[in-house]
Amino acid sequence: MDGLLLDTEQVYKKMITQLCAKYGHQYTDELMMKILGGTEQRLSEILCKELKLPITPKEFRDQLLVLGDTMLANAPLMDGAERLICHLHTTKVPFALATSSSARSVDTKIASYKELFSYFHHMVMGSTDMEVKYGKPHPDIFLVAAARFPDKPDPSKCLVFEDSPHGVTAGISAGMQVVMVPDPHLDKKLTEHATIVLPSLSQFKPEVFGLPPFK
Repeated sequence: MDGLLLDTEQVYKKMITQLCAKYGHQYTDELMMKILGGTEQRLSEILCKELKLPITPKEFRDQLLVLGDTMLANAPLMDGAERLICHLHTTKVPFALATSSSARSVDTKIASYKELFSYFHHMVMGSTDMEVKYGKPHPDIFLVAAARFPDKPDPSKCLVFEDSPHGVTAGISAGMQVVMVPDPHLDKKLTEHATIVLPSLSQFKPEVFGLPPFK
C-alpha cells in the first residue's frame, strides 16, 4: 500500500523523524532500511532498541498512530495505481490488499478513496491481523491473503506488487512472483530478487503475467 498505491512513504518518514527528534535522536537512512515494510509493532521495537528510547515500543507505536490520524489523511495515489485497480476489478481478476499497516492507519489512508478500495476482495492488515504471526520479510501476510480467496489459490498462481525489499523477500518466500516498484533512490542491489522491476505501476503490462491486457 504505502509507496506503491498511496504516496505515504515521505509522510511516514516525517512522522518517525518527528518522534525520534522528540527524544533527541535522528532517524537515519540506515534505520529506515531496517524497518521498511515492517509492521508498526516491529518498527517500534527496532527504533526503541536501536536508539535506546526512554519509552516502550507500545508507547512509541501509540504516538505514531496519533500522528497518523491527521498526517496520513488525503495522501495522493501513486502513478498507475487507480488504473490498475480499476482494470483488475473490471476484468474480474481477484485481488486483495496485504499491508503491514494497522486497521486504524488503513482507515485513515483510504478515507478519500472508499469506492476504489472497495474493489479489493479483502484486506489483510499485518499490524492488527491475528493470523499474521510474523511481518515482512516473513511470508505470512501473503499466505494469509491468498488463503482468504474462496478458491484458495496455490501461491505459484499469485502475483505480488511491492515497493520494499522486505516485501519482495516475503513474496518470494511465499512462493509467489513479485512485481517491484521501488523508490528510485533505492540501491539497485536491493531489487535483484524481484521477478520484475518497474519504475511505476503505470508501466505494468498485465499480459506478461497472463492477465487481461489494458484496453
